[in-house]
Amino acid sequence: MIPLGKAVGIKLFADGALVVGLSEDGPCPARDCGLKEGDLILTMGDAKITSTEQVRQVLQDNGCEPLALTIRRGSRDLRVTAVPTQGADGAWQLGAWIRDSMAGIGTLTYYDPATGSYGALGHGITDTDTAQLMPLSSGSIMETSVKAVKKGEKGEPGQLKGDFTAQHDVGTVSANTTGGIFGTVAEGDFVSGTALPVAQRSQVTTGPATILSTVSGDDTRAYQVEIVRLCPMNRDGRDLLLKVTDPQLLETTGGIVQGMSGSPIIQNGRFVGAVTHVLVNDPSQGYGILLEHMLEATG
Repeated sequence: MIPLGKAVGIKLFADGALVVGLSEDGPCPARDCGLKEGDLILTMGDAKITSTEQVRQVLQDNGCEPLALTIRRGSRDLRVTAVPTQGADGAWQLGAWIRDSMAGIGTLTYYDPATGSYGALGHGITDTDTAQLMPLSSGSIMETSVKAVKKGEKGEPGQLKGDFTAQHDVGTVSANTTGGIFGTVAEGDFVSGTALPVAQRSQVTTGPATILSTVSGDDTRAYQVEIVRLCPMNRDGRDLLLKVTDPQLLETTGGIVQGMSGSPIIQNGRFVGAVTHVLVNDPSQGYGILLEHMLEATG
């Protein structure tokens, strides 16, 4: 696999409309019919739901009549019936906060030249309100340039800030899993590099290693880290405990910040895995997932 370490913009569209909250003020048809946070609205009446705008339009067209909904809760599809209520502005509503997409910055981990596929992040993209994996309908990755860094401090994780152009997609997102996001990417300079053998767990040791990250512009560099310990095999993206030792990276970011998830970890000429989490109380330390576990998550 070719280790990348490039920052990218990521955009995901949900397979329906995700319920992220229920109204606490006044009537709430969503709660009355049994909707819960984390439910995915698939259909309303005869309409397949693809956006929040469509939900609003269906409600206005339906008015006060009972409205049949198909929702997905976990692995089950359920049917419920809601009776919309009219708000102070005259609009018909369910009393639910919903979301159909999300966007942000992450780091590409690897490129497979044999298949044109990539893996990124080392963990899934979860909804900020429900903490559940965003149910994926489609998605894309875009070239981005890191414009600024919010430095990590004890108790307050840092963050990469960048610009990406929605019109310049360089790949697709076909899966959002607990082991990362995956898809295909166009060939070219964007995914250039030298392929390395994938390290097995037995080949990973405590001690010096490097990570590849982009923390300024589009300049991807190698930074020194230490693998502090190998963690029990719990498959939650925390296979390794890492400590950033590179003075330049510590000066720029304070260690590991949001947006660096997916940064490749390399040790002794082998591709070990990817950075996944930061320790909130010590941003110089964080966790990583083994690449073999990322590859297993592709199915």
